[in-house]
Amino acid sequence: MSPCRLLFGLLVLGVIMGGCAKPVDPSARLSATPAVDQVRTASIAAKPAVLVTQPMPSEIFAPRDIAGRTLSVGTTADIVLKRGEVVLTFDDGPRPGKTTAILDTLAEYGVKATFLMLGSAAEANPRLAQSVARAGHTVGSHTYGHVDLADLTRQEAIAEIARGEDAVSAALAGGGQVLSPFFRFPYLSQTGFLRTGLLQSGAVILDVDIDSKDYYRETPQQVVDRTLARLDMRGSGVILFHDIHQRTVDMLPAFLDALAKRGYSVVRLVPRDNSVFGRDLITAGMRDTPSAL
Repeated sequence: MSPCRLLFGLLVLGVIMGGCAKPVDPSARLSATPAVDQVRTASIAAKPAVLVTQPMPSEIFAPRDIAGRTLSVGTTADIVLKRGEVVLTFDDGPRPGKTTAILDTLAEYGVKATFLMLGSAAEANPRLAQSVARAGHTVGSHTYGHVDLADLTRQEAIAEIARGEDAVSAALAGGGQVLSPFFRFPYLSQTGFLRTGLLQSGAVILDVDIDSKDYYRETPQQVVDRTLARLDMRGSGVILFHDIHQRTVDMLPAFLDALAKRGYSVVRLVPRDNSVFGRDLITAGMRDTPSAL
């Protein structure tokens, strides 16, 4: 094929192909690209905005383990708490169906409490008493039958305290555990003679900074709100509960949740052995004289 015929053929082919294609509008090409990018950019930008403004559930950030330090106690005076620290105490147990549920809740939050047991209750439920100690909680006594010691003679009061200690100690001994020297007066009712005698004997009297009053016939939430209000006013303290009430079982998870969100920690109390000889129960052999200390 001659060069002239080849050139003529290429020109004809170019005309045919040019007729099949539509002219391209430069302005359309320029505007089309940003339109696509704009849609994509708007879509991408919307997602971070939602993530930033969307509040996350507070429960995700609430710690489940609120265990604080362990405080070794030799005397009542050793119980000194820092701001933001609490001690959980439970009186009058153990009680089947209640104490076990409370132990489960405490385990969920990794905290230890002090249980002041009645001798009569521990005597009736020795395995339950042992389970409390086996879980790492401190077990003390609370008399035998929860009587008002201030209404008794000195010797009667001493005998009631001794009987309670003996019964709780015997219940724990069946599981190889030992009673701690922690003691609380029923109704927080005491005399100078009894308090002085107990302290001199090496007992650690657990007083109360915050009474939850969980023995009132109220809702669990009312118990939570009252206890938190008093705790927030003080900033720390020894809190009194009772492991014999269903409302206490029901309110405890919400209360511990609130402690976690407020930044409180739960201090564990353990006895410090000051002597290899143990201790004698106050002045059991003292004559019942009318003078008071």
